[in-house]
Amino acid sequence: MEAIKQLILDNKADEAIRLLDEIIAADPQNDEAYYLRGNAWRKKGNMQLAINNYLEAMEINPESPARQAHAMMMKIMNFFNKDMYNH
Repeated sequence: MEAIKQLILDNKADEAIRLLDEIIAADPQNDEAYYLRGNAWRKKGNMQLAINNYLEAMEINPESPARQAHAMMMKIMNFFNKDMYNH
C-alpha cells in the first residue's frame, strides 16, 4: 500500500486506481484500498467517485480514515460563497 500512496503523491493516480481496482477485486472488504482509491479519484478531480469510495471504506470500517476525508469533502462540496454570485 505504501507504493500506491506514493503513486498518488506522484500524480500517478491512474496507475494507483488500476492497482487498487485489482486489490479490491481480490479482497472486496479491504477498507484501506477503498480509502486510497478515494484519494486517487480526489487527486484526479472526480469528487463523486472519491466520496463513493470513502463511503464504501466507512461501511466496511467505521473507524477508517475515510471518515475524516469524507467530512472534508462534504465541507468543500457544501461551501457556498455568496459574494461569488453577486457580481
